[in-house]
Amino acid sequence: MTLTETGTADPYPTRMSGDPELLDRDEPTVWESGMAGPIDPATLAAHDSRGYSTHPDLLSAPEVAAFQHELDRLPSTLDDDPRMITEDGEVRTIFEVHRISPLIGELASDPRVLDRARQILGSDVYVHQSRATYLPAFEGRGNFWHSDFETWHAEDGMPVPRAVSMSIALTDHHPFNGGLMMMPGSHRTFVPCAGATPPEHCRTPLGGGDTGTEIGVPSPSHVTSLARAYGIDPYTAPAGTAVMFDANLMHGSGNNITPFPRSTIFLVFNSVENPLLRPYGGTAPRPRHMACREAVPLRR
Repeated sequence: MTLTETGTADPYPTRMSGDPELLDRDEPTVWESGMAGPIDPATLAAHDSRGYSTHPDLLSAPEVAAFQHELDRLPSTLDDDPRMITEDGEVRTIFEVHRISPLIGELASDPRVLDRARQILGSDVYVHQSRATYLPAFEGRGNFWHSDFETWHAEDGMPVPRAVSMSIALTDHHPFNGGLMMMPGSHRTFVPCAGATPPEHCRTPLGGGDTGTEIGVPSPSHVTSLARAYGIDPYTAPAGTAVMFDANLMHGSGNNITPFPRSTIFLVFNSVENPLLRPYGGTAPRPRHMACREAVPLRR
């Protein structure tokens, strides 16, 4: 354990020089609190072991159509809004989408979503980050392997990985259209990344480690060792399915060179008992649309 510039003990040091060593994670994945929820014991046990769980038919077909229509509508309403990230003229990501869209805001507090997050994290939760993601046909670029928690710890000040992401498919996710890939069990290992974070890094296109730039991604040697130890699970699912995965799970995605676009709603829930501190990487906090700093419990 190292000390930050403010003297705070850092259990997960990262953004260092050299080739940092892998670290064991101390915190649980499924936090015990007795909080009831819709996830059955077998699925909870699998989530604890693998670091992710799949939830079929979270949304009905009419709901999928309504949310896809909302994602199609939103870009034309945002113009030069900094929350919308484009790449080669195509919309790639819309941050803080649960605040921009009342429809998606309602989804974040829907019991089907909220109660699952509360059950896994064992506490009240709030939305740390939300995104609408678009991977266009033929030209959609994938994301290199990464742990979201590494970025949230270094650049946002999230103390420990008591957070869970829910990715809700609005299109069919095939193994060939840039689908998600995960290393089951890798959430038990923290992978520090080399190199200091440049100032204003989060303001560069697709910056901040959430989308696979050089900063905030593991070395090829660490990726290789984890892949050999844990293997790789491709995520395939029909529209309406949700996958929930631990903040520290190693994951990535490939390019989409097919005619089949891919779109998702991505919601990150953090425990209210894990509020953000000063970024452990020594940088200024990222903007609110990338990392909410008010740990106000989300209510139905």
